[in-house]
Amino acid sequence: MSEFIKHECGLAMVRLLKPLEYYHEKYGTALYGLYKLQILLQKQRNRGQDGAGLATIKLDTQPGKRYISRRRSNSPQYLKELFTGAFAHFENCTPEQLNDPAWLKENKPYTGELLLGHLRYGTHGKNIIETVHPFLRQNNWISRNLVLAGNFNLTNVEELFNELIALGQYPKEKSDTVTVLEKIGHFLDDEVERLYNWFKAEDYSIEQINELIAEHLDLQRILQRASRKFDGGYVMAGLVGHGDAFIFRDPSGIRPAFYYQDDEVVVMASERPAIQTAFNVLAGEVKELERGHSLIVKKNGHVSVVSCKDQLDRTACSFERIYFSRGTDRDIYQERKQLGKYLVPAVLDELNHKLSDAIFSFIPNTAEVAFYGFIEGIHEYLNKEKAKRINDGNGKLSTAEIEDILSFRPRVEKLAIKDEKLRTFIADDSSRGEMISHVYDVTYGIVNNDQDTIVVLDDSIVRGSTLRDSILEILSRLRPKKIIVISSAPQIRYPDCYGIDMSKMGEFAAFQALISLIKENGKEEELTKAYDKAKKMEEEGRLSESNVVQALYDMYSYEAVSDRISQILTPKNINCEVKIIFQTIEDLRKSCPNNNGDWYFSGNYPTKGGNRVVNRSFINFMENKNERAY
Repeated sequence: MSEFIKHECGLAMVRLLKPLEYYHEKYGTALYGLYKLQILLQKQRNRGQDGAGLATIKLDTQPGKRYISRRRSNSPQYLKELFTGAFAHFENCTPEQLNDPAWLKENKPYTGELLLGHLRYGTHGKNIIETVHPFLRQNNWISRNLVLAGNFNLTNVEELFNELIALGQYPKEKSDTVTVLEKIGHFLDDEVERLYNWFKAEDYSIEQINELIAEHLDLQRILQRASRKFDGGYVMAGLVGHGDAFIFRDPSGIRPAFYYQDDEVVVMASERPAIQTAFNVLAGEVKELERGHSLIVKKNGHVSVVSCKDQLDRTACSFERIYFSRGTDRDIYQERKQLGKYLVPAVLDELNHKLSDAIFSFIPNTAEVAFYGFIEGIHEYLNKEKAKRINDGNGKLSTAEIEDILSFRPRVEKLAIKDEKLRTFIADDSSRGEMISHVYDVTYGIVNNDQDTIVVLDDSIVRGSTLRDSILEILSRLRPKKIIVISSAPQIRYPDCYGIDMSKMGEFAAFQALISLIKENGKEEELTKAYDKAKKMEEEGRLSESNVVQALYDMYSYEAVSDRISQILTPKNINCEVKIIFQTIEDLRKSCPNNNGDWYFSGNYPTKGGNRVVNRSFINFMENKNERAY
């Protein structure tokens, strides 16, 4: 994705199922869990660049001993700072102490058997240390302590917040993370109190009751009660003070969650390859957590996967496959290649099937795998054409002529290279615009002036500002005859509300194109009708009933919107033609059959909250309100 958007956070959890002595003896260190957590977070660093945090819990500590440790960082070198700070506690240890797991657990933090890590991409709000996960809900009762981290956005925070107030709580702030923490914490308190009263009536001692609460605490029941009205996409990870842990996934499977279990560990991560790398296991050994289910690990090590919410239709985020997740996953790699391959016919048509005057490239690096698939498709086309030309020769072609046919290759070049070190500090708009145009460098001397067509592949186009203000302008300096931009994602038409920072619909290039077409054709009354309908639905409490914007897009063909996007994003000061070709939704679905959540492209939201957000975003646009829609 050539333009920056904030998106999905990353999670990692490790539960050591053996005593620390076991890992020291087998792997040479009692800090085995901490090292593995570091690898899991490092291999998912693409999922969060605003900060990182970790928390650990020690099992079976004595009262008065610290058993929960937490560290967070929002520094530019957040992962380095996070783990440097954690491992600093062991720098003054003697060799004898480092080789004594019991001493380490007794005297040093971050030596717990239960570890939770989080990578933060803040979709809104301030990037301050208080917003970095994990969050703590502390209590002197060990089983009422809750550590929570998540990859989620809820669409109905206001409703859930009001429920907390109705329960008698006084939340310190209104955010989905705090709301979820307090919601689960309330029912955790309720369950602990219920068990306490139950066992107290049986004349157990307080010490015995604490043990019995830990044994009988029903996390499935707690999560079922707490999440009854959750609407959104989420994976939540929680640790309870005495040692229980859970991973909870939304009923549509919007956000990803994978886990692995053997007799030594239970491990969870947002991406499968992170687990494979950290624990050297095969892809088939890593399981995907079912939607609406929780992976629960009891203090005694018992592991279960249980249903916590009725499953909805699977609508796993397709953007995970297009862009967000790292392409090292076996399935994602193949799917991205297929996305590129499906773009070949449209590009060939735009080139009139003449490849001799075309140069192929990609931006940015995350588009590389889709580009491989695209070039693979070009080669498949050329092989058929070469075979046809040779067959048409009826055996009369000379060796030199056959060699000439076989030697033709598509021209693949690295044309645009992002200058990662360039930073813009200038406040003056005109000067700043000049600086932005140089975010990318280009390779000179490759393009034949006024003859070649540059074909460049991008992951997706959201606002298109980087494309217009930087990439197209600087590519035009190579003096091509034409620039064709191909997007491995379809047109982004609708806001997201399940984790991605895309809630202001008026900023989208596709929506701007729609408004331009509507005005050009004198159909502003259709905008007014849609706005009136949305306002009426809002007044009647039906804003989540349907998506009113879909009907506006239905007035124009997919190609008409693409052509208008091409016009809008073409810089005024360049002389070559620009054509933007988007992936179709149909080919996206064929490429990524198991991640069919495509609401940003289709407007088909998996939850009612999605319809409410898109309608609110449209109302904001019509009322010139520059604010988030949820």
